[in-house]
Amino acid sequence: MAKRDYYEVLGVDRDSGSNEIKKAYRRLAMKFHPDRNKEDPEAQEHFKEASEAYAVLSDDDKRSTYDRFGHDGLDLRGGVDFGSDIFGDLGDIFSGFFGSRSQRRGPQRGRDLQYTQTITLEQAVRGDKVEVSIPALRHCDSCDASGAAAGSSPSTCPDCGGTGQIGMSRGFFSVRQTCPRCRGEGRVITHPCRDCGGTGRVNKTKKLSITIPPGVEETTQLKLRGEGEDGQINAAPGDLLVVFDIKPHETFTREGKHLFCEVPISFPQAALGAEVDIPTLDGTDTLKISPGTQTGSDFRLRGRGVTSINERHSGQGDLIVRVVIETPVKLSDQQKQLLENLQQSLEDGMARHSPKRSSWMSSVRGFLDDIANG
Repeated sequence: MAKRDYYEVLGVDRDSGSNEIKKAYRRLAMKFHPDRNKEDPEAQEHFKEASEAYAVLSDDDKRSTYDRFGHDGLDLRGGVDFGSDIFGDLGDIFSGFFGSRSQRRGPQRGRDLQYTQTITLEQAVRGDKVEVSIPALRHCDSCDASGAAAGSSPSTCPDCGGTGQIGMSRGFFSVRQTCPRCRGEGRVITHPCRDCGGTGRVNKTKKLSITIPPGVEETTQLKLRGEGEDGQINAAPGDLLVVFDIKPHETFTREGKHLFCEVPISFPQAALGAEVDIPTLDGTDTLKISPGTQTGSDFRLRGRGVTSINERHSGQGDLIVRVVIETPVKLSDQQKQLLENLQQSLEDGMARHSPKRSSWMSSVRGFLDDIANG
């Protein structure tokens, strides 16, 4: 019986792209696969026909020959070769029937590690160097990470011949999977090292010096390449990700590149004005308080904050000082009398001395009058 046209078999046009051809074959393969149609010889023939069509149309060279000369052109080239695995680019089509396709795993890269380093605000602002100890899997010194006992060495896996994969045939095609004996590494250890049990790695603590960049925030993550877990033999190590945890400060709080602090002042200092000493991360500085300063007023010292490494907060920050008027306690009789005299004097000129309180009192009176008048 004459062969059907391959485009007709897959149900695609002659100008269809590779993705359309792959999708068409995927649909037919799932529909007619022998494992799903064990009692239907006709379905098995359809599957073979679709697989042959895909083997040709998915190969640019074979497809070109077929388009020019048809089936006769392929016969002159020796027919369609099913000796190799033509299904390599179909991913998991056959995983439900024969298990997942596996690539050779080989030596595995070391895992990435994360370490949290607690630092002070001063260290975060100025930068510093700290010594840390990181526990992780490291290369075994006894076997030089080979996993083999002294005087021996790993040997080629007899099942896969060192390739890490073994073939498995089903019908007219074959698939390859990871060798179960060597787990894809291509070698086996007959005499394992006593210290690492043949893994080539043991638990160790490694000391590192970490440089804290000036201006780090709690959102800053510092990656140290190659300082994570050691990989298996001939494989790269993982990376170490350092996350910073900044301790609360007794005096300062931080928001981005700005520092904030509160400074208590007396009522006379707020009323008359004064110069007061304020703290900074570098020592002390002098802040000039204007006469009549109200509690909660903010004073900004330019450039006394943080140089942030965060691009969103670039540049030098400021120190923002909030003054809080402190109420005196444990007054003597003389002090009480002086304050009472002052209070009486201020009451006599409330509108001039206490404009906010005067305005507030007026609004309260107006509110009460409205209630009284209905």
